[in-house]
Amino acid sequence: MPEKVTIADVARHAGVSRQTVSNVLNTPEIVREETRRRVLDAVEELGYRVNQAARQMRTGRSRLIATRIEPDRDGINGSVLDRFLHGLTESAARAGYRVLLYTADDDTAEIATFADLLGAYEPDAFVLTGTHHGDIRTSWLLDRGMPFVTFGRPWGVPDGTRHAWVDVDGAAGTAAATRHLLDAGHRRIGFLGWPAGSGVGDDRREGWARTLRAAGVDPAGLDRATSDGVDDGEAAARELLESGDPATALVCVSDSLALGALHTVRSPGAAAPAEHRAGPPVAVIGFDDTPVAKAVGITSLSQPLAEAAASCVTLLTRLLDGDSRPSGSSGDPHPHVLLQPSLVVRRSG
Repeated sequence: MPEKVTIADVARHAGVSRQTVSNVLNTPEIVREETRRRVLDAVEELGYRVNQAARQMRTGRSRLIATRIEPDRDGINGSVLDRFLHGLTESAARAGYRVLLYTADDDTAEIATFADLLGAYEPDAFVLTGTHHGDIRTSWLLDRGMPFVTFGRPWGVPDGTRHAWVDVDGAAGTAAATRHLLDAGHRRIGFLGWPAGSGVGDDRREGWARTLRAAGVDPAGLDRATSDGVDDGEAAARELLESGDPATALVCVSDSLALGALHTVRSPGAAAPAEHRAGPPVAVIGFDDTPVAKAVGITSLSQPLAEAAASCVTLLTRLLDGDSRPSGSSGDPHPHVLLQPSLVVRRSG
């Protein structure tokens, strides 16, 4: 059996003290990048493995970040959080943390899971996804002084936000999509969204509506609200495209609805009558740039999910280290990061 590699072996190999090795493994942010890289290279070359139990006793930290796996829906939009989780796992590993995954059907079940995890595994922090109006999960964690960051804004909360968050600017995304269609010559630009009350859905709808109004187009009657499924998108698109004054383009709140809309657009006799489509062909734009959008050629808005995940980990590590200020902050006690999506243009729009 090969001899166990010790922290002293790593220190000798890297030409640093044992304390420096310990700092790199436990508080890497206080070590210069060049030194940190040299120590990590030595750790990899020698095959050093940290004793997690000993580390937890010494530092009082488990180095675990807990987050929920979202339930599978239509197999299209689920890929968004899959990519976020992949980025979160990679970013956490670079910061010396591991991601602890759990499932829960609703907020109440998730809070019960919080209590179970804190008793059994003692995670250092949580990353919450799927924020919404009246989110009771954040209050539970705040009341107990538990560090957490949300991927998603605290919808419906006044300006005095009480926690750190990272989000993608959905309104900016749908505004960019609408401007793209206006530049292509469209005026009757419809919107397929979710029922009112969804923070994310309402935000994306507002970007579309605001941009139309700025271009002198009244958005009234040009939107439909429906559930987030391909069949739902197909039916809602048919309503807009077969109305008396049909839309010539559609901005959709998700790729699931966009795929349904595309089915309608490509179905013989289902789209707007020819006399109403003297301009460009009916265009469809989705949101989330899922693998399905890429496969069938749907123009879609891409979220910077790896950057969002990295931002969550950065905010969390600062919270855990007692510094809640983002880079360049003047002292915001509840930092947040709002990222911009990008439009990926394909055949559909």
